[in-house]
Order: sequence, then structure tokens, then C-alpha cells
Amino acid sequence: MLTPKTEKKLFLLDAYALIYRAYYAFLKNPRMNSKGENTSAAFGFTNALLDVIKKEEPTHIAVVFDPPGGATNRIEEYSEYKAQREKMPEDIRKMIEPIKRIIEAFKIPILMKDGYEADDVIGTLAGMAEKEGFITYMMTPDKDFGQLVSDKSFMYRPGRGKKPAEIWGVPEIQEKFGVEDPKQVIDILGMWGDASDNIPGIPGIGEKTAKKLVQKYGSMEGLFDHIDELKGKQKENVTNFQEQGKMSKSLATIITDVDVKFDPEDLEICPHDEDKIREIFTELEFRSLAKRVLGEELVITADSAGVDNGQLELFGSTATAAQQEALSGSEMKSLETEETKYHFVESEKDQKALIEKLLKQKSAAFDTETNSLEARNADLVGIAFSFKAKEAYYVPFPENFDEAKALLTVFEPFFNSEKVEKVAHNIKYDEQVINRYGIKLRGPRFDTMVAHYLLSPDGKHNMDDLAEYYLKYTTLPIENLIGKKGKNQKTMRDIEQKEIVDYACEDADITWQFKELFEPEIQKDHLKDLFYEMEMPLTSVLKAMEQEGIQLDIESLKVFSEELAVSLNEIEEKVIELAGEEFNLASPKQLGEILFEKLEIAKKPKKTKSGQYSTSEDTLQKHINDHEIIPLILDYRSLRKLKNTYVDPLPALVDEHDGRLHTHYMQTVAATGRLSSTNPNLQNIPIRTPKGREIRKAFVAKNDDYYLMAADYSQIELRIIAALSEDKNMIEAFQNGHDIHASTAAKVFDVEIDKVTREQRSNAKAVNFGIIYGQSAFGLSQTLGIPRREAKSIIDSYFAQYPTIKAYMEKVKEDAKEHGYVETIMKRRRYLPDIHSKNAIVRGFAERNAINAPIQGSAADIIKVAMINIYNKMREQNLTSRMLLQVHDELVFDVLKSEKDTVAKIVKEEMEGAVELVVPLDIEMEFAGNWLDAH
Repeated sequence: MLTPKTEKKLFLLDAYALIYRAYYAFLKNPRMNSKGENTSAAFGFTNALLDVIKKEEPTHIAVVFDPPGGATNRIEEYSEYKAQREKMPEDIRKMIEPIKRIIEAFKIPILMKDGYEADDVIGTLAGMAEKEGFITYMMTPDKDFGQLVSDKSFMYRPGRGKKPAEIWGVPEIQEKFGVEDPKQVIDILGMWGDASDNIPGIPGIGEKTAKKLVQKYGSMEGLFDHIDELKGKQKENVTNFQEQGKMSKSLATIITDVDVKFDPEDLEICPHDEDKIREIFTELEFRSLAKRVLGEELVITADSAGVDNGQLELFGSTATAAQQEALSGSEMKSLETEETKYHFVESEKDQKALIEKLLKQKSAAFDTETNSLEARNADLVGIAFSFKAKEAYYVPFPENFDEAKALLTVFEPFFNSEKVEKVAHNIKYDEQVINRYGIKLRGPRFDTMVAHYLLSPDGKHNMDDLAEYYLKYTTLPIENLIGKKGKNQKTMRDIEQKEIVDYACEDADITWQFKELFEPEIQKDHLKDLFYEMEMPLTSVLKAMEQEGIQLDIESLKVFSEELAVSLNEIEEKVIELAGEEFNLASPKQLGEILFEKLEIAKKPKKTKSGQYSTSEDTLQKHINDHEIIPLILDYRSLRKLKNTYVDPLPALVDEHDGRLHTHYMQTVAATGRLSSTNPNLQNIPIRTPKGREIRKAFVAKNDDYYLMAADYSQIELRIIAALSEDKNMIEAFQNGHDIHASTAAKVFDVEIDKVTREQRSNAKAVNFGIIYGQSAFGLSQTLGIPRREAKSIIDSYFAQYPTIKAYMEKVKEDAKEHGYVETIMKRRRYLPDIHSKNAIVRGFAERNAINAPIQGSAADIIKVAMINIYNKMREQNLTSRMLLQVHDELVFDVLKSEKDTVAKIVKEEMEGAVELVVPLDIEMEFAGNWLDAH
């Protein structure tokens, strides 16, 4: 309650500000209904509306929209007002009419005045309401409204996530803007400008300076009266841009005398229309909101669910009771609001009782608490278990390693059980932790993070976000226990065990609740095998690879670093000589001034949004033949990145315990299904330049008894597109073992295959791979440095020779539009909510993804199958050799020299036999002392 219930309390909602805010809040994890519609804007707006009605209990309310055409008075004053704003996103535009229907169903007035923005209407009504004795709350995130705040009118800034709503009265405006009178906000905005509205302000005056000037001179006019007190560039700008400043102040001023009617009776809160709410919520599939408003479950029929979009209105009409309950919470819950049974299991008797309970379950969740994010070296602090929602058990572990190992042995029957399913959120981490104490994880497993990744590959998968979204639950921040990041942050080992109970039990409890939500969806045909036969077994494979690591020749990297330093100095001296003066090559500003002002390498140089000359790689590549300094700068940047990103940092990442480099594989990041890695990111180790390839020389075999072996799929993506498209010409080329690029060149350029020139093969290679990414004639012309007409001719000839590929690509796009997703050969889905966008650029991006995702995703699926099979075969034969790395389509191994033939046979059979396609899957395999020579 903001005011006593007897007071008249008016809420005025800034419609578009709240709608946009709602849409972007869900941008990385959009709410999609079964028809493939992005309902984020409507869902978020409705949630905000309901929160205000319930929590603040207004007596009067209205929602104010901008009119079509915007604020004509401001546009007449300044034609560029808001001119830079991009067109409304298609997903917002489609939700405006449903949002208005929702507002009307709640019997809330929609207000709008031609020629005036919502700000002006709200400002006018707030003034009128104040005279009528109302307390008014202007609900908006827009800082401009600060100028309207008074003793009776407040800004109500809606909360986001875990942050509550903020109410700004006069004291808050005074503090935040540093003013005495809220009306001085107008002067600050006039000087500062507003990039979002394209209000220019006075050049050189930013937010801080504007506040200081208003504090000193009182207003913009006061500033102009004291120009003689200013100095340097500031004095020059204020003198020269007085008129622009006055115009900016006028544009920033919210009009408070719009010709609108204020009738309190029209704005009174009324009972909502249940039938209309049920109708619109059913159309949008707002189950949780229906439960919240109507107190009933919605029945979503098959007719209203025309497209199968398995994303984030995730559970369709087949939702279980647990799923419905999770999605229908009215307000954010937390440990403080929920009744939970969290047990501290400290005594030997209680621990034995717990293991007995665990062994009776079909499935149980567990979560380890440790003193480090680095699982291989983490000490176990405790383990929490849960097999029932809102109930969990926390077992504290002693600090002594041997004592902790002895206690973990008590729970070994659970971890080793072939009957009890082990559930965790990022099980790869927890498995590494218990492995360190000699305990194996056996039997069925269910990783809730991986499960959600398959259900929503473009979404977020961390526990906090998923709990907030699916369970309407705010988790305990770990900072509450160990403090904020920094040198003073503690570890879990520094915390009293009893203080950890709630945090640890909550993690296990939430994981169990995720399992109950996600498992029914995973059981569906298109996901079941993918999850249980591929992604779950892969967690153990990746865990083993991370634990093994790879040997790094640190001395060779030190030598290479010194060589690079010499090369960089030499290039820098040449560049400075050509420039005719010394400058900082690492400064884009200084470099831009040298290139485009002093050397004048372009007549109309491109500039960035900040007004600086663009010196991006794309820009410099366009001028590579315009001056000899450009290739040198590009070389300098390339070598500097090589040194700073890879050569110097890599030795610091070597583990001090075993002297090996251990990357971390991420299974839930790339939406295509590809694996990614971090610390270091091995996927980006350079390969295209001679200097870049030198880095691979530092990745070496374990010792003299081992080879480093690399096995790489040959042109796997092209083989996949040949198989998917069933193009006879391309299939024939692969079946006959031809060089596919030479074969393509022969067909496209109408020459015999043995007459194909190097240039023709290179062009054909660019087309072959460009097609996968939906490359246009313009894109190909840029890649090859040829005229667009010639590039178009090459593409046309390509499709004439491979006509089925063109037909396949069109069919994939049509299928994506019909179903809302595309699939790999193993039924991995990529959802494409933008495939129906009316924005050609947005739609084009989705169409390119539709073509590319089945190809890249299928390649990812194939190598994952190969990795699992190779790992199992090597374990079955008790080999000492180990799989170390996966980089794109390549696997890297430490191979004991005496096992060379055995490993080569296993790898070749399993990689080439991972799936059966109409074209052969060929691999290239080499053994050497280092990665470069083995590649």
C-alpha cells in the first residue's frame, strides 16, 4: 500500500514504454505459444498491470498510448525528433491489438490524443488530478517524467526480476538529478540531450556536466547569462549552440495543458469481464495468468494450437499437474514465503537413514557444494539431496580429505546404483567432484540443464533464471553466504555448515522440481533418444576429456611470444614512418585521424555512432589497395590479437597440479547443437594464417611414449547437404571419391575436372561453403573480390548443376514457416520465431538459419555419436590412450605408440560409421608429436 485506502489513488500507465520494456525483458528467452507467436510483450505488460492492481490497489487507473504519427508539434519544431528510431519490432506490433483487448477486458480506459505523446497526456491528467485531490502515480521507466513529480504526483518505476518497483517523489528526484526543483530536470535534459528521442542538446555536455551547470546556474537561461564564466571548448559550444539548446529544452518539456477531459468516474477501477479475459488468454495461451486472474485452468484445444513450437509456452495442453502448478503462481515466491522441509543430516544415524531412503527412490536429485568452480580441484563441502518438491537433505562434509572420502563412501551405493536415476543441474561438474574422491557415477542420469537446452536451445539455462521463469521463485543469492566477487569473497568452506543448509537444499529441491517439469517433454518421441542416447552419455565423455587435459609446450610459446613482439615492433616502425608521425596504433581514434585526415585514403570515410572514423577490419579491408599502410595495420592487429589472446595467456591456464591444459566444454550454449569451450576457447584457435597455425605446435603429446593424433571429418557439412537434398550430382561426386571443390568447379565452369584451375577451385569452394550459410551474390562478390554480376553468374551456374540443392533449400524454408522449426537428421530442433517477420532483414536471417541449422546441427550430432562410441570402445578394450579435444569436426587424442593401430581402427570405424548416409563419411587422420603436424 502506497497511501491509505481512503485516499483517491490514480495510476497512469505509459503504454508503449511498458510494452517495449516487457518485450526486451524476454528477448533472450522469448515466450512462444504453440502457434509460433512471440507473446512476450503481451505477457510482460499484463503481468505488470496485474501486479500494480493487486499490490497498490489503485482507486482509479488508465493506460495512455501514443497516437499514430507521434507528437506532431515536436516534429514540426524539429523534423529529426525520434527520426533515428527503428521501426517497431514485428513481434511487438502483432501484440498491440491483443494488449488493447486485454486492457478493455479489465474495463480500464485507453486514452490517446492525436498530435500528442502519452507523456503529454499523462502530464496533463496528473496536474488535473492533483487539483481534484488525487495522489497520482505515473507508471513508466522513462526518466523524462521526473520533471512532473510533485508532492501529489509520483513516478512509479516498475520492478524487474528480483528488483522491486521504485517510487520517485520530490526527494528522490532531488537526489538522483541533483536539483532543488523537479522542473529543473527539463534544463538538464535540454543541455544533455536525449539520444533515444534524437534530442541533440548542447555538444560536449553530458549528464554529469549538465547537473553541475544546473546546480550552479539554476537553469539553461541562467547558463546563457553567464557564458563569460565558462572556459575553452565548453564556452565555445554553449555560445555557438544556444538556439539548439533552447530547442532541446522545448522538445524535452512535457506539455501539461493538452485539451483532454478528466472525469474521475470514467477512470474508476471496475470488475473485469471474465468471458473476454478467458477468450484472449486462451488465444494467447496464458495459462499461468488465467489461473492468477480467473482461478481456473485454461483448456487449450488442438484447434488453437496450429503449430508445434516446443519452446517457452513449453507444456502445451498435455501439462501435468506439477507443470501447471509451476506455471500458474501469482507472485514471485522465495524461501521466506514457502513452507519447506530442509534437513541438516549430521549424525551417522541420520546419514544411514538418508542413504536407505535414497536407495528406495526411482530418481533423486543431488547437488554438491564445494570451495571452487574448478571441479577437478574442488574440495567437497557438502551434498544436498531431494526426491520430493520442497523437501531436501543437506549432508555436511569434513575438511580433511580422507575423512570426507570416508563419508562419501557411505553414499557410494546411491551414486553407483544402476536402478536409481541421478538428477543434477550441470551433472558434469558434480560428477567430476565426486570422482576426485574415488566415487564413480553409474546408472541412469538426468541433467535438467541439458534437458532445458533441448527444449529451448536459444534460451537461458542457469538455475536462477529457470526458477524465476518456471517456478515463479527467487533463489537465494550465493553472495548472501560468501559475499560479492572480489579479493574479500569467501568460499563455502569458510561458512558455518548450518548456514549452508537452506542454500544447498534449495538447489537440490529446485533441481528436482525442474526434473518433474521437463521430463514429460523430454519423453516425447523427437527428444527421447537425443536426450537419453546422446546428450546424457556425452556428459561423461566430456567430463573425462576435461579431466585428462592436454600437454602444452610452454617454452615454445615463450619463444613465439618474443618473435611476435619483434614482428610487432618492426611493423609499428614502418607504419609510423608511412604516417609521418608517432601515434598509438591501438587507438582507433588516433588511427582514424591519421588514415582519413592526414593520409586522406577515402573521400567520404565511414564514421561510428560516436562520430569517430571507423577503423574496423571490414572498413580497412575495403581500402586495402588504397594505401600501403593498410596491409601493415591489418597485420599488426592480427599479430597483436594472436599474442594477447592466445600466446601469452595460454601458459597461465596450465594446471599447477599436473602441468596440463584443461578446457571446459559447454554442452548448452550453441543453439545448433555444437559444443563450445572456454578457459581456453579451443574452437577459436587460429588455423587460417601461418602465424596462427604456429600456436597448434605448442599442443604436444603426453611424453615420448605417445603420439598426438588428430582425426578430422572431411567436408562433413557438404556431405550432409548432399544427403539431405538427395542431389544426384553431388552424391555421385562423393561416392566416386572426387575432390568436391574441383568437381563443383568442373561443372560450374564447364571444364574437364583435370583442367580446373586453382582459382576456379577456390571460387567453387567459396560457393560450396557459402551456400550452407545462405550467401547472396553480394556476399560471394565480397568474399572473392569479384563484381556482383560475376558472383551471381557463378551461383546461377552452381544451382543449374545442383538443382536439387536449390529445391531443398526452398523446401526447408517452407517447412520452417509451416512448423516454426527445423530439424537435424537426429531430430534436434532449432526454433525460428522470426521466420514470419515482415521485416525482410529479420526474416532473411531466420531463413538462413533454417538452411544452416539442419546442416551444422547434423554435423554436431554425428561427431557426438562418434565421441560416445569411441569413448566406450576404448574403455571396453582398457586402452591407455585418451580422447583429449573436440574442435569443430576434429577429435584429438593422446595415443600410446604401442596402441596406434588399435586406436586408429576404432576411431576410423566409429567416426565414419557414426550414421549411415547415402554418401560416405570420410576422415583424415595423422599421428605426430604436436597438433600442427598431426592436423
